Amino acid sequence: MASTILPGTGLGSGVDINAIVKTLVAAETDPKSNQIKRQTANNTALLSGVASLKSALSVYQAAMKKLNDTAAPSFSAYTATSSSDTTVKATSDNTAVPGSYMVRVENLATSSKVATKNFEAGPSTPIAEGDLLITQDGVTHTVKIGAGATLQSVRDSINTSLAEKGISANIVSGADGSRLVFSSTMTGKETDISVEGIGDLEIPAGQEMVGDGAGYVGEKAEDALIYVDGIKVSSKTNTVTGAISGISLDLLQETGTDPGKAIKVTVGENTEGLKTSIQAYVDAYNTLVKTANNLTATSKDEEGNLVLGSLTNDPTTRALLSDLRKQLATESSGDRLTSLSQLGINTQKDGTLEFNGVKYDTAMKEKKLGADVQQLFSGTNGVFERMNKAIEPYLQTGGILDSRKNGLDKLQTDLTNQQLALGRRIDALTETLTKRYVAMDTLVGKLEAQRKNIVSMFNSIEAQQKNS
Repeated sequence: MASTILPGTGLGSGVDINAIVKTLVAAETDPKSNQIKRQTANNTALLSGVASLKSALSVYQAAMKKLNDTAAPSFSAYTATSSSDTTVKATSDNTAVPGSYMVRVENLATSSKVATKNFEAGPSTPIAEGDLLITQDGVTHTVKIGAGATLQSVRDSINTSLAEKGISANIVSGADGSRLVFSSTMTGKETDISVEGIGDLEIPAGQEMVGDGAGYVGEKAEDALIYVDGIKVSSKTNTVTGAISGISLDLLQETGTDPGKAIKVTVGENTEGLKTSIQAYVDAYNTLVKTANNLTATSKDEEGNLVLGSLTNDPTTRALLSDLRKQLATESSGDRLTSLSQLGINTQKDGTLEFNGVKYDTAMKEKKLGADVQQLFSGTNGVFERMNKAIEPYLQTGGILDSRKNGLDKLQTDLTNQQLALGRRIDALTETLTKRYVAMDTLVGKLEAQRKNIVSMFNSIEAQQKNS
């Protein structure tokens, strides 16, 4: 920026040069300055609006993902309850059948734990260099042991190499020495760990630990054993699927051999659960629509002036809301339940949804639509799938909203550059006009001095004539 120092009142003319220059510069540059300010304010509002819309759309997508989570389904047609969730936890899917079952857990599935022979020298015991071969369930993993290794460094190498495989090692020390103990997250019969390749660390498969020798700790790995209504069922894991059609059982505690301690698992229609899930979806959708409505709304301030929202008349927002409404109006391919309106879900004037619980209760009671509701929302080409396809072009990296933001960012940079250029023009114009007015003031001063000299000369002549 120029460092011109503006004079105040001109010495020759008595004119306020500073005020004149300021007025002339403002007359020349204010229109462009005001235009940049208006465009900057509008662009900033648009950037804020696009960010808010993208955030609201992401929240809506996250809500649908949670409701459509296969690990904890919210739209299951049936619900399974257990008389003891701390012993057996039951989860149902759309293929379940209402009924009750008695489940007795004779034993849980266990994992393998084996130990090397006892080393009297403890964790610092030297271990020979070589390839340590660790086998479980028919799969062999190789851990390279370098020169100068100790029992402790071998442990660290195993944990670094096999943590992702679910195999870990630790050192257990007693009064007589230390052992390297192998553990696994894999459960089930015949999954016991065996170790070979380095003599001192070898653990034969299925060998019982006797004295200072190597072998399995406690018991061998075993399958889970349960009885469902007296029918024997075994499982390599403590999550049992297929024993009861449509039901997954998570085994948490053993009940023993007493049939009287069996756990009752009951499967029933999930009418209230589905109602809660539908309301949760309606709330998530309405939150998004209300955010979009607020961003596009118009209002009036205290003086009656029209106030526009940051995205008022924005074509992107209109297109998004239109795409969402289309998905709500699309009928599904179900035989009995094809539209949301059959469940009491209708669109209101402001675009939000209304959920009529009474109409829903009637439909569920009369038609038993549990499985159909799940299909309508979570099935192929259901509400969730259609909605996610509709919003993906807006949310994806490089998508509609990203492109919109990039365009606004570019415009913001251009406006900043325009403001800098205008600042330079103001400085240059101020300097030029100042020089001109200073020159004019200097000339006026000279002319005034000449005038005074002429007046003085004529006064002197006049005085001489009077005295002669």
